[in-house]
Amino acid sequence: MLTKAPTTTMLPVSDMDRAVRFYGGTLGLEERATTPDGGHVFAAGSDAIGLLPAEPGAQSGHTVLSFEVTDIEAEIRDLEGRGVTFADYDTADLKTVGHIADMGGERAAWFADSEGNILCLHQPA
Repeated sequence: MLTKAPTTTMLPVSDMDRAVRFYGGTLGLEERATTPDGGHVFAAGSDAIGLLPAEPGAQSGHTVLSFEVTDIEAEIRDLEGRGVTFADYDTADLKTVGHIADMGGERAAWFADSEGNILCLHQPA
């Protein structure tokens, strides 16, 4: 059944070497495999992140992946120390304070990977 199937989130990347450095070095994820098409797969908990070779512009303007964390402030500090820049928002629908949006049932913070894919940290309330 799919309810117990591990998942691999496939992300389009235009510069594979740069993306591998970001996911492996900056985020500190362990590389699991390379694929025949030149992709790379990284461990993400019990799931995986697959980097798929793609043309520039294939990235989404919306959140494509969210990491559930237990201490969002600590994760932000750690990632900022590794060179990650977090987005800040101040709109009618979304406001961040210290990079974190309080969304009622969870707190969240967003950043882009080396290819422009939007990633998120979220912490359940």
